[in-house]
Amino acid sequence: MRNPIHPPLPGSDAAQVLQRRALSGHEHLDGVAFGADHVPGLRRLVRESWQRSAQLKANPDAAEAPLAMDSDELEDYRRQHPLATIMPVIRKLLIQPSHESGLLVAVGDEVGRLLWVDGDPVMQRRAEGMMFVAGSDWSEASVGTSAPGTALALDRSIQISGAEHFKRSVHPWSCTAVPFHDPDSGALLGVVDITGTEAAVAPHTLSLVEATVAAAQAQLRIERLQLAAAAFEKPRRRSSPPGCCGHWRRGQGQEHAVPQQPATAGQGPGVIESRWQERHAVGAAQRNPGDPRKPPGRAERRRVVRAPLPGRGIGRDAARGDGPVAQGGAGTEP
Repeated sequence: MRNPIHPPLPGSDAAQVLQRRALSGHEHLDGVAFGADHVPGLRRLVRESWQRSAQLKANPDAAEAPLAMDSDELEDYRRQHPLATIMPVIRKLLIQPSHESGLLVAVGDEVGRLLWVDGDPVMQRRAEGMMFVAGSDWSEASVGTSAPGTALALDRSIQISGAEHFKRSVHPWSCTAVPFHDPDSGALLGVVDITGTEAAVAPHTLSLVEATVAAAQAQLRIERLQLAAAAFEKPRRRSSPPGCCGHWRRGQGQEHAVPQQPATAGQGPGVIESRWQERHAVGAAQRNPGDPRKPPGRAERRRVVRAPLPGRGIGRDAARGDGPVAQGGAGTEP
């Protein structure tokens, strides 16, 4: 059984028969009591779309689609729309290859308004005649059956060929459209469409658009995960306690973290002994009671200069750490 999404292969006898039947079916559109079930030879999804279009009062003889947004409104709306973040993927996979292929690529929102239209420059100028441009409304309610509007109405991939379009000015065109869904919630966000000649409804065209939409949805999810991770890390960095990171010193074959502590009131400008220094000073005193500052056979690890007491100067011997300082001069060892 033939897939109802695909029209017959372009150029085949079946495709020509389908076009003749669709053209004859347009004779029924002028009747007030139009019923889509009375149009033989149409694919079922096209027939049902024609019926919805007639009920929505879409005008098949209107040459142009209505413009829904002017340039300023369009620019603001596009900048805030979720699909703006995935446009680099669409440009790389669809728009760039379409520039010399006779095809146009359109991306619309969830109600059928086209936000981006790009592709072959010659085809773009031709498409302006039916207002297939950014800012126009291509929903079923506005233009009747078309790939972008019908794909949104059915929430499924679809291909519309030539005279299957409800609007007569669109009969020279064919198009393929795939809905775009939110990768997390599954909500309908918009539609991706390829429009052109018969090549736009080739079977491989639908596969290409579906693969592009899948890649863009995956990219949108990745970007959201990256933003969530960055938002999670930022408060953690802000909440790190001050002074948690000290400088590192090597001693006795091991590395010891020595926190940098500021001098406090009453301690003067001298160097404050760390716990590491105090621990080694105690060990040195036990090994050499006569001179606790210099362990035997081992060079002094760090000279510690204490703040002078009020009324006393720092003598040369005290600066070297060789003995206590007496009032008014160098002291002697006891």
